[in-house]
Amino acid sequence: MSTTKGSLFTPVDINALSLCNRFAVAPMTRVSANEDGTATERMARYYARFAQGGFGLLITEGTYTDQAFAQGYRYQPGMADEAQALAWRPVVEAANRHGARFFAQLMHAGAISQGNRFRDGTVGPSAIQPRGSQMAFYYGNGAYPAPVAMTEEQIVEAIDGFAASAERAVAIAGFDGIEIHGANGYLIDQFLTDHTNRRNDRWGGDTRARTAFAVAVFKAVRAKVGEDVPVGIRISQGKVNDFTHKWAGRERDAEVVFGTLADAGVDYIHVTEQEAWKPAFDGRQDSLVTFARRYAPKLALIANGGLQDVSKAEAAVESGADVVAFGKGALANPDLPRRLSAGRDLALFDPSILGPVADIKAREFAS
Repeated sequence: MSTTKGSLFTPVDINALSLCNRFAVAPMTRVSANEDGTATERMARYYARFAQGGFGLLITEGTYTDQAFAQGYRYQPGMADEAQALAWRPVVEAANRHGARFFAQLMHAGAISQGNRFRDGTVGPSAIQPRGSQMAFYYGNGAYPAPVAMTEEQIVEAIDGFAASAERAVAIAGFDGIEIHGANGYLIDQFLTDHTNRRNDRWGGDTRARTAFAVAVFKAVRAKVGEDVPVGIRISQGKVNDFTHKWAGRERDAEVVFGTLADAGVDYIHVTEQEAWKPAFDGRQDSLVTFARRYAPKLALIANGGLQDVSKAEAAVESGADVVAFGKGALANPDLPRRLSAGRDLALFDPSILGPVADIKAREFAS
């Protein structure tokens, strides 16, 4: 085992929380909750398998934050009320029993919601129809409708939803940390993106101005959970409805986004790209992970995106990542850290797990 690969098995701290190693399970939408958004026993077994397999950190699938416009998918879990938070508690306990730490990823779908039981329409920063089509493997069909531009009252309501959900996640469900979903085209990313945010108030403008919503969400969450609970944010360029999107300002945007979040006081940034090892921008060699490390040098950094090849995970660590989050690699190998430690071959990912609907399937529990 190489020195770098060995370093994946060393402990690391995020804020005051110690992880036993640097392997994380990436957040992955699995639409397997009850219709009312409560977590299930199957979800507890699903997450516990990763903990048993040696992952030091698990991050939940995107969990919706309010009973207004946050929900993105049918059968998506929520953290919008006490019943949902209580349903998560045995899921967290099952993972913690096997030595893993567990973070709740909190998500507001915004304009790309395709399955909200609380509202018929969608909202976003501006009344601009999202690119792409709804995802069939999450029960979607056809084009996204044009959202209604959020009012100031609705923006405040969304921020309060993140904060209240974070408090429930820690105080009731027992999660060890909070990840704010600011990536992949969902609401926070819609505020960060130039072509989806054309507001001319305090929530819109240049790149720095467009970070205001993300910063406001973080500060509201921090006020609810306190200084010792790890709170991070997930950031990407690509989106579920626009995989190839790149920031118009290139490295300057990276400097502004990562630097602003660092200045705000987040504990970690979770960088996700389709292929995280590739150059972030045409004509440059540096990946987005490298830019995040450059412009947020003191923060913990999680890297995600096509890193199931261990040599690529090693390279991410060399680029400055503290933790590597595995998605498809974890689905194919729930015991990935233990396999690597024992020198066993890794199984290949079976894409049929995600079809026709990307829910948790019985064979994922097969040994």
